[in-house]
Amino acid sequence: MTSKLEQLKQFTTVVADTGDIDAIAHLQPVDATTNPSLLLKAAALPRYAEHLKSAMSRCQGDVGLACDLFAVAVGQEILKLIPGRISTEVDARLSFDSQAMIQRAERLIGLYEQAGIGRERVLIKIASTWEGIRAAEQLEKAGIQTNLTLLFSFTQAVACAEAGVFLISPFVGRIYDWHKKHEGRDYESVEDPGVQSVSRIYDYYKAHGYATVVMGASFRNVGQIEALAGCDRLTISPELLGQLGEASGTLERRLAPGRGSEPRISLDEASFRWGLNEDAMATEKLAEGIRQFARDQEKLEALLKALA
Repeated sequence: MTSKLEQLKQFTTVVADTGDIDAIAHLQPVDATTNPSLLLKAAALPRYAEHLKSAMSRCQGDVGLACDLFAVAVGQEILKLIPGRISTEVDARLSFDSQAMIQRAERLIGLYEQAGIGRERVLIKIASTWEGIRAAEQLEKAGIQTNLTLLFSFTQAVACAEAGVFLISPFVGRIYDWHKKHEGRDYESVEDPGVQSVSRIYDYYKAHGYATVVMGASFRNVGQIEALAGCDRLTISPELLGQLGEASGTLERRLAPGRGSEPRISLDEASFRWGLNEDAMATEKLAEGIRQFARDQEKLEALLKALA
């Protein structure tokens, strides 16, 4: 019998959530994603030492540009091994400035194109703030496709679909973490709040014909992944991909179009902010995620400055 990973690939596009070239070469995903935390880990690997030095030597003293150059260098290496796309993230400290996010996204795409990588192979990752969603809306109209990350609520998902973003990354594991901590209990399979959140978003999108791709992210265990089999895409760590690759048994498809029945809703800025405010988990995890990525961005900058 084929492994559960091979079965999953039959109805879900598998994406590697890593900057580890060796893991990507071994696991052979279609796409790959990176973020400031993963880039910081990649920066510690010997294979990227020359890329770090090159980024700093080319940035003319602009450490923010050096970070973007390094991110694109890592993306280039990954794209040599996958047939699909790489997701590269905008500096999280810009998450409340639409124009600054647009400018940074355009710079990242420009750096990829200078390296001979077409924009059709890149997704720009942006935090799912109101400002991030508005930036993504403009970028999509300009032919730069986006991956809206740090998404924890139905409100964020609805706004992203209305804005016409290419892809969203709802964070299953971080939703699970919050509920486990606050309610003092564990969850399995379909009872998992993170699984329930992604299932609801998927059903809503399919019911109303939204083209936005749903890519579940941030998994804590293979049970969460199995419960979302059939989701458009799932971005999974090398460790959990390895476990799926070694697991036998039948993997059933859990998500498929035709199940949704929620009425279509529309959000303006006030209703978006109110909906997010009413969701304590999403409000806390969005702010926490932005802070975490910002701190890792600062650590990467410090690492690059040390090479000057």
